Amino acid sequence: MLYRTVPKTGDRLSILGFGCMRLPSTKRGGVDVERAVRQIRYAIDHGVNYIDTAPAYHMGKSEQVLGMALDGGYRGKVRIATKLPPWSVRTREDMDRILDAQLRTLRTDHIDYYLLHSMVQKSWEKLKKLGVREFLDAAKNDGRIKNTGFSFHGDTATLKEIIDAYDWDFCQIQYNYLDENNQAGTEGLNYAAEKRLAVIIMEPLRGGNLAGPVPEAIQKIWDEAPVKRSPAEWGLRWVWNHPEVTVVLSGMNDEAHIDENLRAAESAFPNSLFADELALITRVRDTYLRLMKVGCTGCGYCMPCPAGVDIPGCFALYNNHHLFPHDRAAKFLYLGRHGGLLGATSYAGLCKECGRCEKICPQHLKIPSLMKQVSREMEGYGLGVKVRLAQGVFWCYDQLGRIKRKFSSKH
Repeated sequence: MLYRTVPKTGDRLSILGFGCMRLPSTKRGGVDVERAVRQIRYAIDHGVNYIDTAPAYHMGKSEQVLGMALDGGYRGKVRIATKLPPWSVRTREDMDRILDAQLRTLRTDHIDYYLLHSMVQKSWEKLKKLGVREFLDAAKNDGRIKNTGFSFHGDTATLKEIIDAYDWDFCQIQYNYLDENNQAGTEGLNYAAEKRLAVIIMEPLRGGNLAGPVPEAIQKIWDEAPVKRSPAEWGLRWVWNHPEVTVVLSGMNDEAHIDENLRAAESAFPNSLFADELALITRVRDTYLRLMKVGCTGCGYCMPCPAGVDIPGCFALYNNHHLFPHDRAAKFLYLGRHGGLLGATSYAGLCKECGRCEKICPQHLKIPSLMKQVSREMEGYGLGVKVRLAQGVFWCYDQLGRIKRKFSSKH
């Protein structure tokens, strides 16, 4: 494992951080606690020392699981990062109440890296007026917080304003080879580094969209590389190639992916990619931008939808439908997951255009308008009829299976 230094403190952080936003799940959709604990401890045993969570992740379960995983001596091996949710803050007193509750949940007496969650202009102005800077000073002075920072989903100008408004130790931005000019972008990355902030990177693979499986047109470009790497490793190495980056967070929830990322983190030095490799990544980026319909990362901040739409799920299958035009699975999966075939309905056509999701989307997507496109292409006309027909097919298969089992038992 390689490590990089926090400029203001000299703290050494693993270049690979464990993101607890997408922990492994059970068949019923909840967190698979035992597996998540094993994965977190395995990563720590192999050199990861930066673990990121937040109250919003897994509806509060993420902090609980991390607290469990760090029992048995693991707490002393890592730096915990968690966040103050601005949507839960109404008064200055709320900030202390929330932090104290997080300390109890995480089973610790201090947070190593404490962030204001998902800052944009509006949320920053709100917290600033409520005295968040005084809160951070007090919590740092009494030892509950060691390093102060913020995660960010606004524009570059707002990022610079926030950086200049307080003596931060670090910040967390979205950055990958598709987002060089989106949100904070390269300009914001460089500005934070110039101000001697450690920079933590989230969404290095755009919510997994830059990992595999990839479209045929993308894979053909990767296949040209003399050094063979997975799409995920190419994406991570592109971010690590920037010396301004301190830690790259990965939402690892599969053992094979953890091992792959750990191997890559052993040799991903700054400025280690050759010019021809960077040119290859640029071609991949341009191809993705041409193929991708919606820039959703699957973060889930837009959820729950009042109308019941699974917004990230609909976008994911909509993108897959366009990225993999020869694969018919996307529309079938859409029917099953969102059309009511396998459970409650959550399809795009349910959207009431209330606009709540658009206001809080970190990617600033025009979600209600995009939902119309998704509905038109993925549902078409007569969605209810299609679902009933599919249910009838499944019923027939089920009855045939019962007849076969009954016949077999008699013979």
